[in-house]
Amino acid sequence: MSGRDNEPTDRRDRGGASAEPAAPTRAATTSGPAARAASEWARLALEMSAETGVRPRRNEPLAGYTSMRVGGPADLLAVAREAPALMAVVGFARARGVPFLVLGRGSNVVVADAGIRALVILSRGEGWRIDGDRLIAEAGLPLARAAMLCQRAGLSGLEFGVAIPGTVGGAVWANAGAHGADVAGVLESVTMLRADGTVATEPASALSLSYRDSRLKQGEGSATGASVTAGDAAPVAATAPTPATIGDLVLTATFKLTPADPAAIKAGLDEIRRWRREHQPLNQPSAGSVFRNPPGDSAGRLIDACGLRGARLGDASISEKHANFIVNMGTATAEDVRRLAERARAAVAERFGIDLVCEVQFVGDWSGPKQKPSAARGRDRPRPGSE
Repeated sequence: MSGRDNEPTDRRDRGGASAEPAAPTRAATTSGPAARAASEWARLALEMSAETGVRPRRNEPLAGYTSMRVGGPADLLAVAREAPALMAVVGFARARGVPFLVLGRGSNVVVADAGIRALVILSRGEGWRIDGDRLIAEAGLPLARAAMLCQRAGLSGLEFGVAIPGTVGGAVWANAGAHGADVAGVLESVTMLRADGTVATEPASALSLSYRDSRLKQGEGSATGASVTAGDAAPVAATAPTPATIGDLVLTATFKLTPADPAAIKAGLDEIRRWRREHQPLNQPSAGSVFRNPPGDSAGRLIDACGLRGARLGDASISEKHANFIVNMGTATAEDVRRLAERARAAVAERFGIDLVCEVQFVGDWSGPKQKPSAARGRDRPRPGSE
């Protein structure tokens, strides 16, 4: 495929604006197969490097790989810069029974402070090509970049993607959408790596795409194909379905678009960007929208109506700009973020009888005791307010 960008080697250049929503799977704990000895992880790292050509890092902190900028280390972290490398690393993990999690750019995900007791694979394959009125893109291509590529090619339909801080793979997995459009409206087919190692292409109609959901998020398959999530210790994550232990992994997606005037498409992109600047906290670290909108209402309005706009726990704060965003004011912990999300969900349930469903995925090892925010990071103080 053409148009691939090189992955920066300096971890400071991660660009937290774009990331794949990580699929929730069962919790990796500190016991059992997931709790591998350090010597075993070291051996696996050497074997992976020799067999796949991908050199993993051990005990790599994950905060810098997520848009929320929180989270502890992964036992192993591997960067797959193209689809064959992704297939090789996933095959390596599956063959050895190693728990793994595939991340795109780390949005829509909050990694536990204790980290992830597993192999984390960063999907960085950004290959793409235009074929007539179709865009064929690798899973790691940021959806916002896909939208801009289509604009230059005079293809309309992916404009909403400029508002999605995620990758093509994550957008398919979650049926991401914004501004009245979603992936289901333009997706034609997906090529996936099956659990048995085979590669198959399925039409979009086979994915059971619905509002912020797909069969890949349910029991028939997983965007991660792993077993590493928040588990029972994180009530806000318990609303997310648990996919099959090992499922399908998106490799490429084909979008069928409509020819249009590039200038008109650009005007639409500019309007979406303007709206986001005015209504969302783009200049602060966040994981994106915390909750799905319930039918006929918006999660942000409900949270705001509970007087929680600006509510703060440690350095995690419900955004003053949009109440369905939790932002990191500087030194927030994952536990701060999770507990603040729990408070918002409980308040909405108590006042309106509505059980908000988490859109953000809380992943990793949440089995440890809850952290108490220090005085230096701010006290637990709700601040009512509205626009």
